[in-house]
Amino acid sequence: MDTVFIKGLQATSVIGCYDWERDIRQTLVIDLELKADFTRAAQTDALADALDYATISQRVIAVCDESRFQLLEALAEHLATLLLAEFSIAGLGLTITKPGAVEAADGVGVAISRP
Repeated sequence: MDTVFIKGLQATSVIGCYDWERDIRQTLVIDLELKADFTRAAQTDALADALDYATISQRVIAVCDESRFQLLEALAEHLATLLLAEFSIAGLGLTITKPGAVEAADGVGVAISRP
């Protein structure tokens, strides 16, 4: 299985459990590893046969922008389900980092993988 990765994708979202978090947009940093068979794309050299990481990035940013989850876990599951349904992906790894959520840390977050 081959991998396309998107590293450090920045999106904003209303995310968090605390009352003050429900009224602000916070920056999230998203890393994706998207699994697929790239044999056809390599043979044809055509974007139509590849995973279009620009389109995938735009979709992830749009979903984050529209979402209002309390938990990163819920957003991560939502994104994973959506990406697997909308794109020709056989599996994925997804990490969402919430910078500044814990003062003593660069960031906190969740990582999930789906076959």
